[in-house]
Amino acid sequence: MTLKAMTIILNDLLEDQITKMLTLKQIQQLSADDIQQNNQVIIDQLSSDVVLINQISQYIIHSGGKRLRPLLLMLVARALDYKGQNHTKAAAIIEFIHTATLLHDDVVDESELRRGKETANNVFGNAASVLTGDFLYSRAFQMMVELNQMQIMQILADATNKIAEGEVLQLLNCNNPDITEAQYVQVIYCKTAKLFEAACDVASILADASDSEQKALHQYGVHLGNAFQIADDVLDYIADSETLGKNIGDDLAEGKTTLPVIYALKNAQTEDQQLIRQAIEQGHHPKMAKIIDIIKHSGAIEYAVSKAQQAAQSAIDSLDILTESKYKNALIALAHIAVERTH
Repeated sequence: MTLKAMTIILNDLLEDQITKMLTLKQIQQLSADDIQQNNQVIIDQLSSDVVLINQISQYIIHSGGKRLRPLLLMLVARALDYKGQNHTKAAAIIEFIHTATLLHDDVVDESELRRGKETANNVFGNAASVLTGDFLYSRAFQMMVELNQMQIMQILADATNKIAEGEVLQLLNCNNPDITEAQYVQVIYCKTAKLFEAACDVASILADASDSEQKALHQYGVHLGNAFQIADDVLDYIADSETLGKNIGDDLAEGKTTLPVIYALKNAQTEDQQLIRQAIEQGHHPKMAKIIDIIKHSGAIEYAVSKAQQAAQSAIDSLDILTESKYKNALIALAHIAVERTH
């Protein structure tokens, strides 16, 4: 067989694989029953005698999020052949922790848009958003107690603490153009990957997985979370604001030194590097459009995408330990979706 013929066959196989890859909608359909139960738990547990808490909680919970983290927990539980019902409650806990961080983040970042809608703090005010975030954290811990599994409480308590550390680290790193790639990875692990990791760990414990399965799925969560966040940081430069649901270049305007910026600061022309440094140090820069263009043409986007793809592949490799199933296939697809999404 000639090299050309082999290339054609391999390309056909690749195209066939991509065609067969599950979409997020198909994954959600696969987990429809679990998602419905999870939604009901969320609705029930959001109830409060304080009307404003109900309003803000409902506003952010129903603001168009993909709910990847609870979906991840439920998929892992099913991939491990879990037969119980506690995974839907655990998934709601994960979503409440995540939602609380969003409420607090938007206040810290002074964000005006999230998922194409006004942020809760922009609608209800900073004080109400912060306090409702606190309500969601405390409700999450009440639900952890109901699960009555100390190991799960330990994982989720540690994850909540680590996320807070990550947010403080990011705050300390703001307006600092000298952040290294290693420091960046530390931040995204704490603020993003840690909750993906926790979702996988909790599902493993609920399903009474073996030690080797728990370790493998733990790594899957870490790599998936890293891939997701790197891709998110890339989207800040290449997506359109309508699709992304927020303003393009927001990270740069907030002085955040993400992976594309770190690469551009090393590889752009000297005078361009100075502009990027000024943008990071000052935040909103009058030449922001030009600076974004510099970052795009420095090779930074390609570099960051390759890092996200590597993380996604590491996540997929971690799943080798699982028995073949539709849920394993969904977890593989989720790793691809994390990198290939447009918002």
